Amino acid sequence: MSSPDNSECSAPLSNYAPQWTGRSHRQGNPDSVKDEEPLSARDLGILRRSVDPEIVDSRQPMPRRLGRLAASAGFIIAGVLGVIIGLLITGALRNIGGDASGWSTRMPELTSRFDNSKTPDQASLPATGLAIAPTAPQPTQLSSPAAGPPDAAPVAQQAKGAPAQVATVGGASEHASAVRGITANEIRFGISAPFTGPAKELGQNMKLGIEAAFNVANAKGGVHGRQLRLIAADDGYEPARTATTMKQLYDNDQIFGLVGNVGTPTAVVALPYALDRKMLFFGAFTGAGLLRSDPPDRYVFNYRASYAEETAAVVNYLVKVRRLLPEQIAVFAQQDAYGDAGFAGVVKAIRSLRGGNESPILRLNYQRNTVDVTDAVVQLQQKRRIPIKAVIMVPTYRAAAKFIEKTRELYPDMIYTSVSFVGSTALADELMLLGKKYATGVIVTQVVPAVDGHSSLVLDYKSALAKYFPGQAPDYVSLEGYVDASVLIAALQRNGPQLDTEKLIGTLENLHDLDIGLGTPVTFSRSDHQGIHKVWGTQLDETGHYQPIDLQ
Repeated sequence: MSSPDNSECSAPLSNYAPQWTGRSHRQGNPDSVKDEEPLSARDLGILRRSVDPEIVDSRQPMPRRLGRLAASAGFIIAGVLGVIIGLLITGALRNIGGDASGWSTRMPELTSRFDNSKTPDQASLPATGLAIAPTAPQPTQLSSPAAGPPDAAPVAQQAKGAPAQVATVGGASEHASAVRGITANEIRFGISAPFTGPAKELGQNMKLGIEAAFNVANAKGGVHGRQLRLIAADDGYEPARTATTMKQLYDNDQIFGLVGNVGTPTAVVALPYALDRKMLFFGAFTGAGLLRSDPPDRYVFNYRASYAEETAAVVNYLVKVRRLLPEQIAVFAQQDAYGDAGFAGVVKAIRSLRGGNESPILRLNYQRNTVDVTDAVVQLQQKRRIPIKAVIMVPTYRAAAKFIEKTRELYPDMIYTSVSFVGSTALADELMLLGKKYATGVIVTQVVPAVDGHSSLVLDYKSALAKYFPGQAPDYVSLEGYVDASVLIAALQRNGPQLDTEKLIGTLENLHDLDIGLGTPVTFSRSDHQGIHKVWGTQLDETGHYQPIDLQ
């Protein structure tokens, strides 16, 4: 707008001019306007200049400039507040003291907290006005470098003056603990076993039994509010593949521990891997001495009797009950660590019966994951001064069935026995396909009660199997998996909600006389990490069912 001249504005401005002069105002009597003189031309000019917009802008700059400064300051303050709120949301500002001087000393601390892989120790958070805590128990971030971000990390501001808290496993207000394989809602276990190949029934049934027990526990609310989950990796019963499955379970699946791993040759690879990482190795499906060091390895716990105990029981049966000479006993064994463990058990038992004297024991070998038993049959047919009357087998079910098929006609009175790892149900099925004469009389030592029995444990197992895996027949291997998992669940329950590997080890080492219906208590200690030492005897009848026999 341009400034108007005097002729354009004199008349209008005079209409707004006050009708009293500064003289009466100074005298404190603004109401007395009768005798006052009208404004002079000079006064009107001054008044005109005071209301002209351009003149006002040039003569009185402060109000508008102050407004601009105020607006700028508002934007800056809003930005700062936005940054602070953003930091609060990301959890970077865990606690800020009330005085402004704390900023300079806390900047390094705030910077370090941008790394959300580290949870601050509760003791480092002063209980001042502002604290960050979860609104509900949150999954814990996995501790492995390969782990992803936490499952969730919502935060909410606590009431003013409340003590500072950090989320922990189980939602307790203690030091934050990032435990591999554990979240607020889940505990992950792994199993490396054969799910394909000639021994696949062993892995499939072990997994089945563990999952049946896990499902029963989960249906009741889990263990201290956490659901149990089993993650399986297929090693095909080949040690060369076990390194890969173990790495997969540990690095990719982030498991808390292992339960029910199948096999001795695969354990040769899996066990050192687990021990190096201080990972629980529980209830492996093997009786090898490899897992039974003296004193025991801290992270290894076995439920079952050892192969040495199984073979000692059957050697004692053959010699003392069936009245055979030790020289009349041969061993048909897989040519690997599994076969070695079983053969060593037989040698030890026979040496004990002979008062410490040793003599050669015939060993008939076959290769793992094959049914080529030709060399073993040829060796058995060789003439000896004392003929072989019994063969203790340390095999898998298909190789055992093939060996019996090839030798039954040659030796109709031969006594065949096997350790429990054979897979009792699978062996019975294979032999019945050949004919009942191949099955009848075959003895298998067991580390669980007879599946055809009516004990509370067996009935509970069958009920779980029918509910969660309808159509699956009861089996000695899946029953062992069910027992394994039941013992583990009992230990987890006794451990309490604050769970980590070291604490669980302590709980297991103090687990005494646990009664789950086996007819014998399960007990661990610092010097004994094997839960039971009992061996049950079973024998196949002509219908392909196992009947209990007394081994003593």
